[in-house]
Amino acid sequence: MSGHSKWSSIKHQKGVADAKRGQLFTKLTREIIAAVRQGGASPDGNYRLRLAIQKARDSNMPMDNIDRAIAKGGGTGEGSSLAELVLEGYGPGGAAILVQALSDNRNRTVQEIRNLFTRAGSNLAAAGSVAWLFDSVGLINVKTDSKNTDDLELMAIDAGAEDVTVDKGYMEIRTKPDKLEWVRKSLEAQKVTVESAQIAMVPKTTISLDEKASLQTLKLLDRLEELDEVQHVTANVDFSDEVLEKYQSGVPV
Repeated sequence: MSGHSKWSSIKHQKGVADAKRGQLFTKLTREIIAAVRQGGASPDGNYRLRLAIQKARDSNMPMDNIDRAIAKGGGTGEGSSLAELVLEGYGPGGAAILVQALSDNRNRTVQEIRNLFTRAGSNLAAAGSVAWLFDSVGLINVKTDSKNTDDLELMAIDAGAEDVTVDKGYMEIRTKPDKLEWVRKSLEAQKVTVESAQIAMVPKTTISLDEKASLQTLKLLDRLEELDEVQHVTANVDFSDEVLEKYQSGVPV
């Protein structure tokens, strides 16, 4: 499992602090609204909406909130002007960073993201300069705990998984985007608890940075994710376990 995937999985497993739960729900609400705008309010005929609703449920978002988000997506008020943005940049040490956002004010969001890159001694890049380094894949995270990982791996592969990686108490399962739902349902039918499942951009290959650049990159990724408009952030960095532990411990960057 790449270092960036470890970082994302660790954050998910630690749970969402109460202070940030409202921010998470804001992001989930935006994704549901955008999904409804794109494909309608019926989950049966809207694959993106089904995934957005499932992700909201995985994050313990109340059904009332989900229903309100669907209603907003079908109306003409709040959320009607949400635009999808994909911004590309180079972080500390030359890390390729991809930022996906949903915003009702494109100029403001681009400026906020640009400012964060600048403060980190980094910069945004031209469209297409970074995106080609990433692939869209389905990502499923499963806690392994005391489960037999060999059995879990076989279940995932039989269900149609493309790749399976095990690391310290959890398993990352990669699928083709259109197979994500099928693989998840197949695992759950076999009593496997899925922690999260989403379509994500993942690096085709990763790079290693020195400790200072790695820590600076992690800080930039976290600050980008703190913006309400930013839905997903990914980088092509292989963060070592030592760097991740040091960053989690609060070492000044």
